[in-house]
Amino acid sequence: MNKSSSSAAQPQQQNSNLEAAVEQLLRARFSCRAFLDKPVPKTTIQRILELSQRTPSWCNTQPWQVVVTSGEGTEPFRKALYEHAISVPASGPDFPFPKEYRGIYLERRRESGFQLYEALGIQRGDRMASRNQMLENFRFFGAPHVAIITTADDLGPYGAIDCGAYIGVFILAAQSLGISTIAQAALANFSSFIRNYFKLQPDRRIVCGISFGFADLARPANSFRTSRANLETVAHWYE
Repeated sequence: MNKSSSSAAQPQQQNSNLEAAVEQLLRARFSCRAFLDKPVPKTTIQRILELSQRTPSWCNTQPWQVVVTSGEGTEPFRKALYEHAISVPASGPDFPFPKEYRGIYLERRRESGFQLYEALGIQRGDRMASRNQMLENFRFFGAPHVAIITTADDLGPYGAIDCGAYIGVFILAAQSLGISTIAQAALANFSSFIRNYFKLQPDRRIVCGISFGFADLARPANSFRTSRANLETVAHWYE
C-alpha cells in the first residue's frame, strides 16, 4: 500500500471505530431500575456533564440547567419526594404528558410494562404491587444520584426538545464511563414540589429527572431489555 492510499484508509478506519463505539453504547444502555449503594466519583459526574455540554441545540441556546444530587444531597431529597408522592396528589408536569396512548404506541408501552412486571413477579391486575413499583421512581430506584433537567419557560416546547437531546447525550456519556441511568418523566409530575425544594427560579420548567449510578445487575428489575421497531415501520423513503 502506498502512502496516499494508507492516508485515505485512516479516516475510514477512524469512522468505522466511531460507528462501532456508538453502536456498542446504544446496545449496552438500558433503563436501570436497581442501583448499588455506591456513589459515583465526582470527577466522573463532572466528565459526564462536560461531555453532555456538547449537545447541539437550536441557535446554540443550550437551554438546559441541571441540579445534581450526591451523598447528603440525595438522601433528604429522596425521602422528601417519596413522602410527598405518597401523601399529596401530583401537581402535574410543566409540559403536558401524552393525552392518550393508542395503537402501536400503546402496544409498545404495554410490552415494556409487562416485561418489567414479569421480571419482578408482579401478576397482571395486582394494582397494589404495580403501584408500589411505580412509587420506586420517587426513591430513584436506590440510585445515589439524580439529575433534574430544567429549561427556561420562555423557550417553550423547543427548549424542552433541546433538553431531550441533552438527556440522550447524558445517558450515552454516562454509559461510556460505566454509569447506568434511567430517565424519569414521573418526577416531572411533581414539578412544583421539586422547584420549591431546590429553590429554583419560577421560570425554570422541569423536563425530567435522570437517576444514575452503578447498576445492580443481580436484581430482577435489570434482567430484561426492551425491543426496537423495525426501520420499515419508522422510516419512509421518497426517491
